[in-house]
Amino acid sequence: MDEVLTIEQAAARINMSERYVRRLVAERRIPFHKLGRSVRIKAVDLAAHVESGRVEPLTASGVWRDLQRVA
Repeated sequence: MDEVLTIEQAAARINMSERYVRRLVAERRIPFHKLGRSVRIKAVDLAAHVESGRVEPLTASGVWRDLQRVA
């Protein structure tokens, strides 16, 4: 079975506040499970959310390519 985290554990894992994780849940920006009144987040879903926010670094060739598209 996949590892399931509490809000506190999820926040600690991504080094963010509990409030941030609760907002992700409230805005339904991350999958979660309700067990009674408790909210649990699968570790793989948390990792997928973090990975979806990845931004690749700029390269000189990429900047020139983008500038040529604009011109």
